[in-house]
Amino acid sequence: MEYLTERITIDAEVCNGKPTIRGKRITVQTILEFLTAGDTPQDILTQYPSLEMADIYACLQFATALVSHRYTIKTTV
Repeated sequence: MEYLTERITIDAEVCNGKPTIRGKRITVQTILEFLTAGDTPQDILTQYPSLEMADIYACLQFATALVSHRYTIKTTV
């Protein structure tokens, strides 16, 4: 298991190698999709009692770090 942050991990054997929260089978993508759909952090914590508020914030920080990189779009022939 590789720790990307204190709370976000990647393990090739868990969730097909997607970033998860503390090695659990709960992906960062899942949490972001719930938030995007309008669920509150408290709604998520109710559905996933093993999570902590800091886990949800870690997902947001992880997503912020990803989009803070500079990207270049190149046309391919």
